[in-house]
Amino acid sequence: MYQRQGKTAFKKNLTNILALSEYLGNPEKQFKSIHVAGTNGKGSTSHMLASILQEQGYKVGLYTSPHLKDFTERIRINGNPIRKNCITNFIKRNKEFLEKQKLSFFEMTVGLAFEYFAKQKVDIAIIEVGLGGRLDSTNIITPIISVITNIGLDHTQMLGNTLEEIAFEKAGIIKKNIPIIIGEKQKETTNVFENTATKNSSTLYYASENIKEILKSDLIGSYQKYNIKTTIQTIEVISELGLKVTKENIKNGLLNVVKNTNLKGRWQILQEKPRVICDTAHNKEGLTYVLEQLRNENYRKLHIVLGVVNDKDLDIILPLFPKKALFYFCKPDIPRGMSAKLLKEKANKFNLVGEEYSSVNQAYKMSLDAVKTQDIIYIGGSTFVVAEII
Repeated sequence: MYQRQGKTAFKKNLTNILALSEYLGNPEKQFKSIHVAGTNGKGSTSHMLASILQEQGYKVGLYTSPHLKDFTERIRINGNPIRKNCITNFIKRNKEFLEKQKLSFFEMTVGLAFEYFAKQKVDIAIIEVGLGGRLDSTNIITPIISVITNIGLDHTQMLGNTLEEIAFEKAGIIKKNIPIIIGEKQKETTNVFENTATKNSSTLYYASENIKEILKSDLIGSYQKYNIKTTIQTIEVISELGLKVTKENIKNGLLNVVKNTNLKGRWQILQEKPRVICDTAHNKEGLTYVLEQLRNENYRKLHIVLGVVNDKDLDIILPLFPKKALFYFCKPDIPRGMSAKLLKEKANKFNLVGEEYSSVNQAYKMSLDAVKTQDIIYIGGSTFVVAEII
């Protein structure tokens, strides 16, 4: 499982998922799909798209990763997670093949999702890329439209050390004659996307340039404005392809993302007085937006419960954090979690001061004990830290 294990779980080809798909009867060919990749915002964008299409009355599949609390969150139809017996039955039915083929956790999950959406006869499925794009298990679909939100330096061990290299991997989801939406135009990646689109005769749209109006959403992070533009541009193009979506559907869909899809962990307010905010942002680009919004909050003192995974480049992300905050360093409860002691040592070099704690929950409890009504607690650094709290 890549999320827990790290790069040793990363497969460098599509052989396994193609074999599984053929064994299952190519379920991904039995429903329309939208493919969503990107360094940041692909989860929020996927949920926004699903919410809007649900408002129109479509039966919408939604495949995302990783999950926060429960595996069933990864596979939903109209916001409802897959039933546990559907998962266990899938494994029992296909166990011999799955073991013989030595499929990874992620490959099995993708196969399960595609078969479930086909059996449930969804009108359309939003499929979020797990990692990269070109070699991601989801990349066996032929969607009606492809979406790449943005490119940042994340998962560099697998995807490359430059924005251009990472963009090349993400551009692997661009298919022949299938429109491609790029959320944010970045000078370092423009050539990669435009060349790939030209080779594939794919019409390319830049949401950041084309969409001027930013509609309101119940996802209240200031960074969501980029995802809203990407979502609106995508809906506009698929409307031209024949899928009926009204302006009212777009407006209501954006306002009811959490209600319609059960999305959690994006600038989520856990309580007021004192205010507790959590966010799954974990790389330079994501944290830049989130910490900028945090600086704009009104508070007496800022408390930060912080934990990271051990392959995180701390020299890039730690300078982003405010030096006046009080830190509660902790280790997420997974094999790849970085020890709180090591995180504290690294943070001290950047003048980030605080104590280490044996668990995320202990760190959170100590922050609650220390906080005053006018203070703010921010919980983040890793999806897994947020998962343990919510």
